[in-house]
Amino acid sequence: MKHTVYFFFLFLFIYNCSQNNTKSQTDTRIANDLINETSPYLLQHAYNPVDWKAWNDEALRLAKQQNKLIIISVGYSSCHWCHVMEEESFENDSVAKLMNTNFINIKVDREERPDVDQVYMNAVQLMNGSGGWPLNCITLPDGRPVFGGTYFTKAQWTKILEDISTLYKENPEKVIAYAEKLTEGIRKSDLITVNKNNVVFNTSNLNDYIKSWKSILDYKDGGQKNAPKFPMPSNLNMLLRHSFQNNDEELQDFVITTLTKMADGGINDQIGGGFSRYSVDDKWHVPHFEKMLYDNAQLISLYSRAYQLTKNNYFKTIVEETIDFIHTDLTNTNKGTFYSALDADSKTKDGELEEGAFYTWTQEELQSLLKNDFSLFKNYYNINATGKWENDSYVLIKTQSNETFAKSNNISIEELKDKVDLWKTTLYKYRENREKPRKDDKVLTSWNALMLKAYVDAYRVFRKPEYLERAIKNGEFIKNTQINSDGSLFHNYKDGKSSVIGFSEDYAHTISAFIDLYQATFNEDWLDTAKQLMDYCLKHFKDDKSGMFYFTSDTQSSLIARKIDVTDNVIPSSNSVLADNLFKLSHYYSETNYAKMAKQMLSNMKADIEKAPAGYSNWLNLFLNYSNPYYEIAISGENALDKLNEIDQHYLPNILIAGSKSDSQLPIMKNRYNEGETYIFVCVDGTCKLPVSETSNAINQILK
Repeated sequence: MKHTVYFFFLFLFIYNCSQNNTKSQTDTRIANDLINETSPYLLQHAYNPVDWKAWNDEALRLAKQQNKLIIISVGYSSCHWCHVMEEESFENDSVAKLMNTNFINIKVDREERPDVDQVYMNAVQLMNGSGGWPLNCITLPDGRPVFGGTYFTKAQWTKILEDISTLYKENPEKVIAYAEKLTEGIRKSDLITVNKNNVVFNTSNLNDYIKSWKSILDYKDGGQKNAPKFPMPSNLNMLLRHSFQNNDEELQDFVITTLTKMADGGINDQIGGGFSRYSVDDKWHVPHFEKMLYDNAQLISLYSRAYQLTKNNYFKTIVEETIDFIHTDLTNTNKGTFYSALDADSKTKDGELEEGAFYTWTQEELQSLLKNDFSLFKNYYNINATGKWENDSYVLIKTQSNETFAKSNNISIEELKDKVDLWKTTLYKYRENREKPRKDDKVLTSWNALMLKAYVDAYRVFRKPEYLERAIKNGEFIKNTQINSDGSLFHNYKDGKSSVIGFSEDYAHTISAFIDLYQATFNEDWLDTAKQLMDYCLKHFKDDKSGMFYFTSDTQSSLIARKIDVTDNVIPSSNSVLADNLFKLSHYYSETNYAKMAKQMLSNMKADIEKAPAGYSNWLNLFLNYSNPYYEIAISGENALDKLNEIDQHYLPNILIAGSKSDSQLPIMKNRYNEGETYIFVCVDGTCKLPVSETSNAINQILK
């Protein structure tokens, strides 16, 4: 018995020593190469036992030198399953040893290096039929892929590593042969066929596309049928515009329903504002809780336009609350830049990372905070079976309009509004004491341009001066910090450093944002800068064979393929935005070559649009410019900005605006200035109606 007790305590002593030693080793673990990076996602992996390297020429050279397979692991900071795989596999010493012995391991932030993500996502989709993040691809030493997938458990990942490393050692010819076929497939997967026919863009064809599209829409709850549901701003923007220009009331009702249901749902943070990435259910209730800059930027633009059309004050409230979220949580007010994202995960009271912990509520918390108001709050935000999520927690969701709810609860609209404001203030203050989600504070040029555009759209509709001030400040940052002396753009900015050469998406969205900034201010510097960026893009990104634009510049050469992205996803494709930019710049500068390029690009997409119109919504937005009348509005005279303000009160998606308070040499404005007068010129395809001085007359010329 004495010996048993002795050995028991000896075991405890040794166990505690080993635990303390392990903890000490963990705390003092040497950082890998990622410690020198600025990406928050890469820095999260800097102390993994995996010998991670960033994507760069040195890492690729090392793989060739040592003849080692490469593991390319792609994710992003707010990706929940990326964190899970890190915890299970990349923080495990035995897995790390296996990776370090047999592979060169490269970590990639998909938001910082979308070019790398594009190539290897394409590879995984060709292999498996689908993809996602985390994205894990194993390649030859020269980067040609041989295996890929998304999330793997520790056991699965270990077996994959052992099997592939063994196969490469014992039968490298078989691995190389497969890689050659797969790489050829990647290079051919997005080849663009030049359409040499004279394509006619008319409403008849457009209506056929819309009819096909309608079959996948959910008219009851909004969005597309089934779950998960993504708030696809480009799709909704196009459908709203089409419904207005082609008198489709059913479609307009669908868009309004979608916007209302999203605003009422848990996907919209009812307390702090801002939309999450997507809803895991088909009623917009339970979100995947990360908040992305690009979603919220585009939704601000969309809700602003919807208000412009409907004058629905609920949409105005959503714009204001979303902008407040951006300004509070995703803005560097000193520089005027916008951060990228907030994580889905945050810490619970027990210090455990848990998805949605920051945003969800228990009934006991709500009762304690709201006291006598809890009963009304409970009905308003569905603290019941409808709003329940998991672990006895709730995601707030509305199922009635304020008008309906007020009437059924015998309360005035004004009193209800006051109560909702008080509830939000109370819960917001309480929530601020919780552990906040991690913030991805890198600055991406393309996403910042989307937010700049959002501020311009909101300013033109609601006329709040601070919206324009913030847009201009961000525009100045891009112009002064992200544009190089040779006219090229940087993609990223973090800790005072821009390190990644820009992609076509950066040029596309920056050009578009600067055109919009010109349309809000009539400051021609923004338009001239947009044209300069367009010309740089034509020189370094254009594929002369197809007339489309590569995603990467001709100055970059480390990838196994140059991709051409054309599908409009959550963010419109760079090619569709560039085509739209060419169309608009051709009007401003009378550049017939720009006009021909834009039309050819759209013509090239005809067959793809016919097959799946929902995947080409921004291309269809350009299609509308040709199928329906598209108006140039030129305002010349001292009161030009006042006239612009009056025009902006109307939803007119088929116009391009130019203006000047004095004589201008911009081609679209030439010979239109009359001292002492302010005239509005409305033109279609170079043919102008009689100039008018009253805004109402100009509006009538467009709408009649």
